[in-house]
Amino acid sequence: MRRISRITVAGAATASLALALSACGSTSTSGSSDSKGNKGLAIAYDVGGKGDQSFNDAAYAGLERAQKEFGYETADVEPTEGETDADKEQRLASLAKQGYNPVIGVGYAYAAAVKGAAEKFPDTTFGIVDDATINSKNVADLVFSEEQASYLAGVAAAKSTKSNVVGFVGGVDIPLIHKFQAGFAQGVKDTNPKVKVLSQYLTQTAEEGGFSSPDKGKTAAEGQIEKKADVVYAAAGLSGQGVIEAAAAKKVWAIGVDSDQYKQEALAKYKDFILTSAMKDVAKAVYNLAKSVEGGKPETGIVRGDLKTGEVGLSDSNPKFADDAELQEAIKTAKEKIISGEIKVKSS
Repeated sequence: MRRISRITVAGAATASLALALSACGSTSTSGSSDSKGNKGLAIAYDVGGKGDQSFNDAAYAGLERAQKEFGYETADVEPTEGETDADKEQRLASLAKQGYNPVIGVGYAYAAAVKGAAEKFPDTTFGIVDDATINSKNVADLVFSEEQASYLAGVAAAKSTKSNVVGFVGGVDIPLIHKFQAGFAQGVKDTNPKVKVLSQYLTQTAEEGGFSSPDKGKTAAEGQIEKKADVVYAAAGLSGQGVIEAAAAKKVWAIGVDSDQYKQEALAKYKDFILTSAMKDVAKAVYNLAKSVEGGKPETGIVRGDLKTGEVGLSDSNPKFADDAELQEAIKTAKEKIISGEIKVKSS
């Protein structure tokens, strides 16, 4: 039996990456590659890396599920500070060259890298999360209708606010995060037009730390809370932890994103103030791509998760949220209308 390794590499993306992947930070378990020596799923993390309690950790959960079910070797690789598209492409190409299949770039920033690596390794299936611009026969664009889950978060915020002021904190001012803001604001206004929505973006680019700076998130949330916001929704990756911390300190509601942040161990001391989370099932998307490759029929093209497929929605782990009958009825009604097409949620 071959060893199964979870490999996390932090360091410059260089020609020695293959060696680093086999030598750094691995743990061993029983597993095997197939008769041709092919390995299993590999993922390359977005800004914030593993441990963001959000987007990247959701991708890792999908990898863990695939590893457990298929019993093969996997790899997960950290980003490096200030890296270029060429660095990202080299990372993905190295994973493909080692025999990993599929290879997934976690985040829109991998678009150019995935396109380049896919051209060099046409027999490997590549995936990219949150980007729909790559049209290649061996690439799956794993995208979500985040605006739909955000609309439901807006319903929850409008039904939960007592001050009639709620906040939205976006990590980076880009179209992807505009979807979260647009859906949230529409959900709030459709539920209660009297509620004011305060919106703020932390940075203009990811390189400035919008997705990886809890301190920036905390400062932004504190400013909104000072303006009477008593529910604050963050779509900001790791920076969202600061938003949740600020909300808990002021004893107001936070709404998490991507993963069920009420259940995140790192956020356990704040969980009583996490009303719900607007989730997109990155874990399921990652796992499903691995499953399709394992089954011999790899997914390609645009693969979209939405309310109808069950891959976006709200978490209900917090009993105060789950047991609020009026709130749950409002969310159920909104969900049904979105799925039927009666409500058309804006994405910008």
